[in-house]
Amino acid sequence: MHRDLLHQAFSAMRHDLRKTVLTMLGMAWGIATVVLLLAYGDGFGSAINNIFQSFGAKAVGVFPGRTTLEAGGNKAGVPIRFTNDDIQLLENVVPLIRHISRQSEKQSTVVAGTRSFSLPITAIDPPAGVIWNLDMEEGRFLNDEDNLAHRRVAVLGYDARAKLFSGMDPFGMDVRIDGVSFRIVGVVSARMQEGDSDINRTVYIPFSVMDALQDTRYLGGIWLDYEGLDHDKVTKTIRNSLAMAHNFKPEDLRAIHVFDAQKQLAQFNIITMGLKILLAFIGTITLGIGGIGLMNIMLVSVTQRTREIGVEKALGARRRDILFQFLAEAMVITAVGGVLGILLSYLVSFSVGSLTLYSAMAQHADAGDIRLIVAPKILLIAVTILAVVGVISAMFPAMRAANLDPIEALRYE
Repeated sequence: MHRDLLHQAFSAMRHDLRKTVLTMLGMAWGIATVVLLLAYGDGFGSAINNIFQSFGAKAVGVFPGRTTLEAGGNKAGVPIRFTNDDIQLLENVVPLIRHISRQSEKQSTVVAGTRSFSLPITAIDPPAGVIWNLDMEEGRFLNDEDNLAHRRVAVLGYDARAKLFSGMDPFGMDVRIDGVSFRIVGVVSARMQEGDSDINRTVYIPFSVMDALQDTRYLGGIWLDYEGLDHDKVTKTIRNSLAMAHNFKPEDLRAIHVFDAQKQLAQFNIITMGLKILLAFIGTITLGIGGIGLMNIMLVSVTQRTREIGVEKALGARRRDILFQFLAEAMVITAVGGVLGILLSYLVSFSVGSLTLYSAMAQHADAGDIRLIVAPKILLIAVTILAVVGVISAMFPAMRAANLDPIEALRYE
């Protein structure tokens, strides 16, 4: 039965091969558009995730500010200052914290041999390497022994190495930071860097030796990451705990500034989801145009084969047999066009590779570009849309053929 329907479908397609091929090409173009637009949306989302991963997707930065609300008898405008006690406090009251690090920064003169540059110095604890997702180009990152032993060691950013050593191997060599000697133990791989950002020019040193360069009684900031996915709970607990310790209201957002990477990512994910829905809608509209072409050729086929339908009904063909016959023809055209369209989408995705996104505004940001990858879930969504469009486009002509009166059909010229 099914084999006969397919045989009849292919015979009918060969009857008007030119129109059939053009209709298939229309469906192929439509499905290729759907696949590529969905791949673009998926690639955009992956690029955004890669950007946040490169800086630490679960990084939370807490920085001191100044109160703007009266609290506990204190007037507004009181500066908030963090100390080592706040590190201990957060470790005790925020059980989800995985890693935590103090931070202090200073612009300093760094000298290597005859070269001298003004570079940003960042004093941190070793867990910052994990929090910020730092990869090493050479050597190692700071460790706990460096902090405990107050070792004057330093890790260079990618561009800081180029400025200070110009292609030479810096491992084990000394630099002088504001006149204080530090031994180079590693070089950080290039990180995504926008505009005039100093992220790749930074020199990292242990927090315990920053007091040789400036007073470290008060912290410049605190960085941490956490277990689980409830970033709102973590940031709320941090704010409430520090508010109690420093006597300011938790709702005073300027008393302390909390940077939450996951909150930023969630906002971008909303934009990404909206983009995906829009692209899927545009692709479906494009495929729908191909569906209109399919409906047109099937209506022409019904008109041209009216007498044939009358003969089939006179010989005992039931209404559903005629319906399935024309549906089969339409679905064969849809399937062949779909296969051609998917092959075309693979060809385009392989040819294009990646599309510029973040690398247009940042250095070392190839991972932040859009890669057109035709994933299985994209194919599943596209094929589902194709099947729905194909069935809807074929149903009206098929029902028209099935509902023809056999006597009137036999009289048709």
